[in-house]
Amino acid sequence: MIAVYTKRASEATLEKALEPAPGAWINVTDPGDAEIERLQRVLGVPRDFITYPLDLSETPRTEREGGATLIVLRVPYYQGETADVPYITVPLGIILTDQYVVTICRAETNVIEEIIAGKLRGLSTVKHNRFVLQILLITAHRFLSNVRKINRAVDRLEDRLKHSLQNRELLEMLKYQKSLVYFATALKASELMLRHLQRSQIFEKYEEDRDLLEDVLIEVQQGIEMTSIASGILTGTMDAYASIISNNLNSVMKIIASVTIVLNLPVIVSSFYGMNVALPFQDAPWAFWAVFGLASISSALALIWLWRRNWL
Repeated sequence: MIAVYTKRASEATLEKALEPAPGAWINVTDPGDAEIERLQRVLGVPRDFITYPLDLSETPRTEREGGATLIVLRVPYYQGETADVPYITVPLGIILTDQYVVTICRAETNVIEEIIAGKLRGLSTVKHNRFVLQILLITAHRFLSNVRKINRAVDRLEDRLKHSLQNRELLEMLKYQKSLVYFATALKASELMLRHLQRSQIFEKYEEDRDLLEDVLIEVQQGIEMTSIASGILTGTMDAYASIISNNLNSVMKIIASVTIVLNLPVIVSSFYGMNVALPFQDAPWAFWAVFGLASISSALALIWLWRRNWL
């Protein structure tokens, strides 16, 4: 799908256009072969510039050819709580030419949705470099926001783990651990890519662009730090609660063993007096109560002994 938008800083909202025009932003989502060929004709860029961001394994990098610049970054993508990994990253390509800014992604991401929704202040599709930097800044913000969401989800799982004897919550935590690994990998690669952009001096023309690039770098570094801290805490939490689950299970097993001992003592006593052989006091009228009393006393003594050893 190809959508064309235009907006100047003085205008209130993005305007959707039917055809690309100089100064427009072209947003492409999961294009087909015909759409790729159309884009190539309009932009005059190599076909690889359009197909690289569609490869889900593509890593953040930059490439320049024929006056056009390709910037590939990875953006967070939410798959849902029931997915094997709730949060992953997908490649987002930005093609920068003299006339257009083009974003290409295989999936609809929150980064692009936030721009289309008009949540970006001072947006102008005419100022290409500024627009690209704003996309990079939004991406960094989305990483930080998703790390906070992961932390809140882990906090909820911790509350459930306190009384759990199962591995379900630990497996849920493992899913978020994987998400943090994806985030950390993407952020570190993005930092290297931003350093390369900084050295290439693409955004050195205006001081505001230089400052904005510095802001993006700071946000990315903060994201790396937050992700590292969250991952370390989650790893320690998983190890601790794995031990807690094991201890909880051991406590239950101790109680079961104690109950088994207490209940088996009367069974042993009554078994002796249930045999078809001559038994002491078998003709006495108080024999039943004697056996019952002996069984009760043995159970009581066993309870006291287990209680003193903290088995109950």
